Amino acid sequence: MRKIWKSVRAARPVQVGLGHTLAAYLRLVWNTSSLTIEPPDLYDRVDAEIPFILTFWHGQHFLMPFVMKPHHQGKVMISRHADADINAITAEAFGVGTIRGSGAHGKDFLRKGGISATKIAIDTLKSGVNVAMTADVPKISRVAGFGVVTVARYSGRPIYPIAIATRNRVVAKSWDRASIHLPFGPAAMVVGEGIRVAADADDAATEEARRLVQARLDAVTARAEEIVGCGGSGSGVHGA
Repeated sequence: MRKIWKSVRAARPVQVGLGHTLAAYLRLVWNTSSLTIEPPDLYDRVDAEIPFILTFWHGQHFLMPFVMKPHHQGKVMISRHADADINAITAEAFGVGTIRGSGAHGKDFLRKGGISATKIAIDTLKSGVNVAMTADVPKISRVAGFGVVTVARYSGRPIYPIAIATRNRVVAKSWDRASIHLPFGPAAMVVGEGIRVAADADDAATEEARRLVQARLDAVTARAEEIVGCGGSGSGVHGA
């Protein structure tokens, strides 16, 4: 049965249908949630830094398209894996462009398109378009890798750590503890201070930047969870 579903899910018409259905559901969640934004002058701050890099943990991506305002242009880095095709279709339904490729360890970095995706991300930023990407590398959840730091170093653009949390949700039993948001409840969007990486950063400075991304992502995630009244990133209804 699993093989049959995998085959059906790989069909392009099915993926398009699922992607647009997911987009419609996420609009319902967003439009029925009571949102707190922190800091309150968030958009005044980040708009002065366009183009910028928006980074977040795996599993917190579903509501990220709503961060964009009508005057924003953005692309999101999404894995080349077949399972991520639906996510790409969903992002495009919100007017968000996609960069296909992802970080990985060792030889998998080349196979998963990490090099080409990194180059495209840098070129995208240099063209004046924002880039969104996860900070952690599959399948090590909530540990920042060097991908986002590399993009920041060679593009000269700041990294903004972001977290979005909802009180009503299901926390998946997946490696990334993905939050499946539910409608009609409080939500919070928290963005940390921008992080810049010098073009001539050596290994020590690069590691320091990676640790700073880690710390600020942990902080904004904890704060978003606190605002919606959850005790931690694993809080919520489990079972997906």
